Amino acid sequence: MSRTCSFTGEDTPKLFSNIMLQLDKINAYYGESHILRDVSFTIDSGEVVCLMGRNGVGKTTTLKVLTGLLPARSGRMMFDGKDVTKAPTDQRARGGLACVPQGREILPHLTVRENLLLGFWARSDKPNGTVEKTAFDEVYHLFPKLTQILNRPGGVLSGGEQQQLAIGRAILSNPKLLLLDEPTEGIQPSIVDQIEDVIIGFKQQRRFAILLVEQGLHFAARLAEKYVVMAKGAVVVAGKSTELTAEQVKQYLTV
Repeated sequence: MSRTCSFTGEDTPKLFSNIMLQLDKINAYYGESHILRDVSFTIDSGEVVCLMGRNGVGKTTTLKVLTGLLPARSGRMMFDGKDVTKAPTDQRARGGLACVPQGREILPHLTVRENLLLGFWARSDKPNGTVEKTAFDEVYHLFPKLTQILNRPGGVLSGGEQQQLAIGRAILSNPKLLLLDEPTEGIQPSIVDQIEDVIIGFKQQRRFAILLVEQGLHFAARLAEKYVVMAKGAVVVAGKSTELTAEQVKQYLTV
């Protein structure tokens, strides 16, 4: 097993002002099954981090712990300078944590615009009409297809359309950290390219941090500044993408 770089375990750095998220020795269980084992890593403000590993190693479980859907049995989670280890999901969302899960969780009977409004209403600031127009115009610029289907129920959309809607809804919440769980899975290549362009754009703006769960190293290499690689519920390799070799990462991936 490869030597873990200095972002994990006992080498977890102390909090600095530019750290948006810090997980420190998080352990989580499903019943009595020990799923996450001393998971530790950090994400800086505006940074794009890729969480990688084979199926079943704990990537999605890590996101569930981050959002509060699964409580950590032990360890600590700091988000935007606050200890949110025991905070409920809605409090984390109001604090700026947004998530696009694998299932996208589009409300099928609501229209595209109504689904988008749910994201906008989740903002922690006090939005007015001008803020709303600016926020929606940004989403429509990123995903022009949505303007053509605003009155269509979310449940009849294609996978690619639902993914654009889910990402747009998350962006409307004005996040400080955006979690994306395999956003390219089952999506047509043209939409994959569009999603990649959107992530690159936000990476350049440094407006919020992104934690991207991804199995493909080629896609991750184009986007991520840091890799966090998991195996058997633990972080086994972590560090800047420019400092880790492909061989160090590939041995823990399916492809």
